[in-house]
Amino acid sequence: MQSGKLLSALLLGLCSSTLAAVHPYSQELFYSVADAYIYRGGREGLYASTKEALEKWGNWGQPGAPALDNGQSEIKFTKLEFSRPRSVASQYGPDDGYTGLIQAVLFEVNDRDLIGHPTPGGYRYCCTKELVPKTKCFQDRLIYQEKEDGWPKVVDIYFKDNDTVAFSWEEAITIEETGLYYLWFVICDPELSAATVSGSTIWKNPTGFLPGMMLPHTRFFGVMSLAYLALGAVWGGLYIWHWVEVFTLQHCISGVIALSMMEMSTWYFDYINFNATGYRPYVTTLYAVLLGCLRKTLSRLLVLIVAMGFGVVLPYLGAVQKKIIALGVTYIVAVTALDVVTNVGAIDDLTSTARIVLVLPVAVLDGIFILWVFTSLSKTLAQLQTRRAGAKLDLYRRFTNTLALMVWASVAWIAYEMYFKVTDQYNLKWRWDWITADFWHVQNLFFLCIICFLFRPSFNSTRYAYSEQEGSFWVNAPPGEDAGYVTVEGGQAGRKGEDAEGETGKLE
Repeated sequence: MQSGKLLSALLLGLCSSTLAAVHPYSQELFYSVADAYIYRGGREGLYASTKEALEKWGNWGQPGAPALDNGQSEIKFTKLEFSRPRSVASQYGPDDGYTGLIQAVLFEVNDRDLIGHPTPGGYRYCCTKELVPKTKCFQDRLIYQEKEDGWPKVVDIYFKDNDTVAFSWEEAITIEETGLYYLWFVICDPELSAATVSGSTIWKNPTGFLPGMMLPHTRFFGVMSLAYLALGAVWGGLYIWHWVEVFTLQHCISGVIALSMMEMSTWYFDYINFNATGYRPYVTTLYAVLLGCLRKTLSRLLVLIVAMGFGVVLPYLGAVQKKIIALGVTYIVAVTALDVVTNVGAIDDLTSTARIVLVLPVAVLDGIFILWVFTSLSKTLAQLQTRRAGAKLDLYRRFTNTLALMVWASVAWIAYEMYFKVTDQYNLKWRWDWITADFWHVQNLFFLCIICFLFRPSFNSTRYAYSEQEGSFWVNAPPGEDAGYVTVEGGQAGRKGEDAEGETGKLE
């Protein structure tokens, strides 16, 4: 009962949250949760301040050093103001003293059981006369149990006399232990249920503003940028060196590599800027998301046309090209809707229904891609086997085996990711959450490297290209001999006892 009620409270109000380390509030409303009114002011993973920072800046209410990378981890209340309706304030006179209370409570997720109290009638957050003996709480205030170290932290914000606005103290709460921290604003007075909150809070880690869940992304995307740069350099060198031998499929691979390099570097600089400023610029993040969506779509289309044998078995796609384009357009629309909401907003903002609505179309389209790819591969392999095209057949068998391995790895990872999410409803494993998303980038890089290796430009790479002459293959001769087209009879062709595909045959 207790865990379920608290989980519901944790999820309520998420639609107002932000991924920025500077959490702004603009006349935000409170939500009814059990017997209280709660506004969720933020949730972030924070690492503990270093020992040196604690000794220098203190443990409570002291501002951090000017530099970002100063070892200080803290949450600052800045310019917070709470407004109540004038009709409520007018009930009091100019000398009535404290006439309303809003409480800010900051707690670590492992201390969630210290907030509120379970009763036979339901979970309670506000103290009543009957609960005072049981919980030692103060009537009409938030129920919480304070530990020896002073946590959870509770800050009282009072309305005075007939004022319509109440201000909080500007103070910084130092984070001494690593954890996932929640900030709630709680009202126990029904008269204040229409109150609003404005201002901001600043959440800072020891090395900057980047939230703890995202800290590993900076290094990860930095490494991935270098990895794609290395892949692009190797591929580009082969591409230029064997320019005469390059065919259409290799042009497509070059485009995917370029997009991947741009995407990884944009994500890297997005997180660097986030860490330095505390905000995620929508333009930069949106640009990175759109690059990723375009890369995902083109990568899938690339795998599909490779499976169809485009440029190797087929000289052109023909009527099926319209279907491929339609599938690509549909996929980029679906994946853009999902990724924009996921990254430009906060994934926690999505309800379960919204997740299904956005994720399901992408999953269905991925299934269509996989089914179409393996169906096409089956036809291509059969066609190559009929033609007795040994080299191409061997190439496509290796490609098929690699793709099958990638699919099985994806299925296994999806199962693990579902297990990870189901068994971590309170995000206790928040420090490892980044791995579930970044795995897909690693897999994409690995598979792209495999494709680059299989279809790499070389002095005889056109041996895999479809011949422009019907029934012929282009044969690259070794040094000292002439290259040219050879005609195939019954699927056989050869040069000095070897066919164009590396098998025994008769040269015409």
